Amino acid sequence: MSELFNKIKVQFENNLPFAVYCKPSSNRIIALLQHDNSYQKVSKTNTSGFIFTSFDGKSSCLIPKNNSNIIVEIVDDSTFFLQKNRRNEIDDEVKNKYENLIQKGIDAINNNEFEKVVLSRKEKVAIRKFDIETTFYNLIQNYETAFKYCFYHPEIGLWMGASPEQFLKVDNDVIKTVALAGTQLFPENNKVSWKTKETQEQQIVTDFIVKSLQKYVTNVSVSSPFTQRAGNLAHIKTDIEAKITNIFDLDKIIESLHPTPAVCGFPKEIAKKFIIENEGYDREFYTGFMGEWNKNFLTWEDLKFDLFVNLRCMKIELLPNGEMAEATLFIGGGITKDSIPENEYLETVNKSMTMKKVL
Repeated sequence: MSELFNKIKVQFENNLPFAVYCKPSSNRIIALLQHDNSYQKVSKTNTSGFIFTSFDGKSSCLIPKNNSNIIVEIVDDSTFFLQKNRRNEIDDEVKNKYENLIQKGIDAINNNEFEKVVLSRKEKVAIRKFDIETTFYNLIQNYETAFKYCFYHPEIGLWMGASPEQFLKVDNDVIKTVALAGTQLFPENNKVSWKTKETQEQQIVTDFIVKSLQKYVTNVSVSSPFTQRAGNLAHIKTDIEAKITNIFDLDKIIESLHPTPAVCGFPKEIAKKFIIENEGYDREFYTGFMGEWNKNFLTWEDLKFDLFVNLRCMKIELLPNGEMAEATLFIGGGITKDSIPENEYLETVNKSMTMKKVL
């Protein structure tokens, strides 16, 4: 066990909050180890640390810079952990329940209640001899271009994931974000083609983001859509960049964007209400956002925000015997009028492998 992960192990055993993460295509692991178990909310953009925010935006926890030990460690390329190949078994009851939820969403779209809604489910997986370092390095080795993280607070629990989606990146007065939608298995021949359903879904996300930013920014630049690979999956991605008129509007920008149609739907508030009333469980921090808040912890520059959507994630609970653990996986997909319930269920099965293959 490395020196860093030995400290994280002690931190976790003492119920002390921490965040450890590795940015896309980076060879640096950054950790913030909080000195006490206090719960600090984010009140202003002039505070610094690692932020962890829920889907509904009502819970936002900061591992604060000024109350944490900050460690940077180089990824150990010699460290390699073999993961088990888990088979995806179709549970007919789960399948039928999720497909019924999808059909309910399609019916609501056809009734002109909204254009798109993102509907999800959760799945529990038993883990033998769970180890944070092993799982974290499996994330690094499998998902180089994702944001890999492990977050713990005794009032929130232990979360891990590998997000392919940037929520917001701010460098002084320049803001960057992405529209990410559409999912399919990455083909062996490397030739990805997209159907109308996926391209329409992605355009809804792009249009929402650009419109939400308009009154706070200038010089908006939008790329053409392109295919982004994330592990064994492919997505459609559009890069968006603009200049913030007033940095003090950042709170308003975040409020207007979160949650985006990529994880909620459009119109946002109506889709969000449908999700809360119909999914049948609390998403908690799934499809929230997390990351560096007002500080780049490699360069120590201020006015740097590097936030990611909490996708491809899981919440881990250690069982009383101390060796066994249970991971709750969160998986979903965007629903439009052209969605086919069975296909949407199979998409969540494919997405579930992102976390299953590292356990």
